[in-house]
Amino acid sequence: MGKPRRIALFLLALGAFCSRGLHAGDDLYFVTYSHNMEERGNLEISPNLVLGVPRTSNRFLANWTELEYGVNGWWTTELYVEGQKTLHDSAVFTGFRWENRFRPLEGEHWINPVIYVEFEDISDADKTMKEVVGFDSKDDFIGSNSELRAVRNHEVETKLILGSNHKGWNVSENFIAEKNLANAPWEFGYAVGASRPLKLAAISESCRWCGENFLAGVEFYGGLGTWNAATLQGTSHYAAPILAWRVGNSVTLRISPAFGLSRNSLPFLARIGVSYEIPRFDRQIRRWFR
Repeated sequence: MGKPRRIALFLLALGAFCSRGLHAGDDLYFVTYSHNMEERGNLEISPNLVLGVPRTSNRFLANWTELEYGVNGWWTTELYVEGQKTLHDSAVFTGFRWENRFRPLEGEHWINPVIYVEFEDISDADKTMKEVVGFDSKDDFIGSNSELRAVRNHEVETKLILGSNHKGWNVSENFIAEKNLANAPWEFGYAVGASRPLKLAAISESCRWCGENFLAGVEFYGGLGTWNAATLQGTSHYAAPILAWRVGNSVTLRISPAFGLSRNSLPFLARIGVSYEIPRFDRQIRRWFR
């Protein structure tokens, strides 16, 4: 069996594992993208932190802030600003990303595709781990911030996002291809997630602690080698349970511990995020300039 066929079977097995008993929730993932788009005119502000605990280098706390805007029903655009602080080292700004997601089909379908295109201007000091591709490994975190920040990367990242909602469950699969514009081969990766609310039926009165306001799920993500060497060997893979709490109509808190599954993975990551949504931000902007 060839390497591409083994990779395809691996992804299908992950999808089958996450699809058992499908029933769906909202999008709460840190790495995986669902097919859900931001509503037209809405702005979501989301600061996030990730704590990394390597064995061979210093611990770090990386942060990224997302500004997500719904241009219309089929187009969502998003800006990321990123930085990190490493123990016994400095705090540095690591770069930015600009992503766009396009949903070609209207309405809900059994499988809902989304096309993702992102431009990245980040340094080697970036530690947000927003995706894992190619042969990304724990060794990438060795080195001082002054050395790592000196290397800047201009990259294009594309994703095919496939998402389904069924009986309360959301299942999402991402196939990732990333290209460093400085004459490097394409790098490949994946992310697969499944989630659902703890309770599907909502009660009539306001209840902040009710089960329908809590969502739980799990995501798996990792690298698949490069165009020249598509493989699972020597790559990093992670499993991450996730829990989210809708504090109100506009605020959601998320937390996710992640565990390395291979020798090249970091042993442990902890992610936490909060999102605040401003409905019809476009109308507010127009009122300000009247």
